[in-house]
Amino acid sequence: MDLPRSFAVRERDHRIHDPFTAEKMATLGEAIRLRPGMSVLDLACGSGEMLCRWSRDHGITGSGVDISTVFLAKARARAGELGVAERVTFTHGDASGHVAAEPVDVAACVGATWIGDGVQGTIALLERSLRPGGTLLVGEPFWRLDPPDQQAVEGSGAASRDDYRDLPGLVESFGRLGWDLVEMVLADEDSWDRYVAAQWFTVRGWLDENPDDELAPAFRAELDTAPLNYVRYQRRYLGWGVFALKRR
Repeated sequence: MDLPRSFAVRERDHRIHDPFTAEKMATLGEAIRLRPGMSVLDLACGSGEMLCRWSRDHGITGSGVDISTVFLAKARARAGELGVAERVTFTHGDASGHVAAEPVDVAACVGATWIGDGVQGTIALLERSLRPGGTLLVGEPFWRLDPPDQQAVEGSGAASRDDYRDLPGLVESFGRLGWDLVEMVLADEDSWDRYVAAQWFTVRGWLDENPDDELAPAFRAELDTAPLNYVRYQRRYLGWGVFALKRR
């Protein structure tokens, strides 16, 4: 059980596997009023940067679950680097079936709502680990602008317009599910650049190192098309944000 190798290669140099900068991550921690001793569960935690930084900066305890052995190794190393290894733990497993042994103050799935087959299912999964009055964090794309055609949809990384809502539609959906939106921190074009454009540098370096690897032809084709698709479509049409919710 692991992520496809192509994903691990593409984002091997990332600490944050979403269009979020360290500054926005810090803003989010302050926005949701983290305090020492609070507990955080992060499903599909990637390389664990959010838990490690928040433990260092706010004194929280945390647990992360992810399917990637590569990213979890980075998460554990990062916990040691930041001096929080005694306060945060990381588990290799399928986040889609994970429920915390004890209720937590904050339950998060930031940028991986496929673990619950979408926003609704992911919220329902996170709520199973949340203490009464706690906060959910959901990271999710949305359409900043309505893509004019299927080429723009696919160039933005989606299969269909219906894959995402616009921002008002996403916010409205939280209310229909019985949750108040109490905070949000949204990606901007710079944070998108730092997430997506950094992958091109990594892929090109990997291709130079591994020209005969079985993944090389697909990565070469990706590098030929991804930058233009990104600047023409994704950067313009697709937004992303983390939304803090409390049960009504």
